Amino acid sequence: MDDLEKVQRLIQKGEEVIQTHRPNPPNVIGFPTLDSGAFSSWRSQTLQFLESRLPPGSPYIESFRSATGHKEYIGSAKSGLGVLRAVQEDLESGDIGSAEAEYNPIQLVGSICERFHLIARQLRSRREDRATLDVQDEYDVQDLMHALLQLYFDDIRPEEWCPSYAGKTSRMDFLLKSEQMVIEIKKTRPGLGAKELGSQLIEDIARYETHPNCDVLVCFVYDPDGRIANPRGIENDLRKTSGELLVEVLIRP
Repeated sequence: MDDLEKVQRLIQKGEEVIQTHRPNPPNVIGFPTLDSGAFSSWRSQTLQFLESRLPPGSPYIESFRSATGHKEYIGSAKSGLGVLRAVQEDLESGDIGSAEAEYNPIQLVGSICERFHLIARQLRSRREDRATLDVQDEYDVQDLMHALLQLYFDDIRPEEWCPSYAGKTSRMDFLLKSEQMVIEIKKTRPGLGAKELGSQLIEDIARYETHPNCDVLVCFVYDPDGRIANPRGIENDLRKTSGELLVEVLIRP
């Protein structure tokens, strides 16, 4: 099944979700709701498709997430369908490429980052309370990210040394040597808020601008407690192409 067929099926499913709306009882004011299970399933499947097919930060992804993020209201579903129909039109016109898209490591890493919180949360729920990985600190984030990177990449080099910067040497979190990509991991905590995070990321970017094995720097910030008040602002300020270096900053969830 190609991308256009997938979008068409998601549109059809969205239309079926809308048909599940339940009118409010007499004298009850509020928004008519939908079948919560059908809505959640459709929203999850659509986001998974968009995040796997489009680059991180795509307006389609952000628009669909925002449009459908207001519980199971019929207006949310209709707005989400509008986004999907726009994707369908761009697929038909060729503005979005065919299903046989070229290998895009930035998109693959971005997809992992987008789903990271869902995966971390799911790991906590094991049968019979069996032991699991509970993501509590930055080392836990690194361990889980390392495992997820194995899905797409063969040569993953953790803790490679970086050249000296400002008199200090450090280790990068992950180097994807074949892709010439470095992935830096951070997890917010007390004492690492927006100001401190911005300073650290600026220093990381400066360090890698001259690194011989880094054409792309992906900075993934895991913020499960929502300590960063304006994550999109920090992303937009730091996301750039600086000389030979492409910088992508993703603060999630």
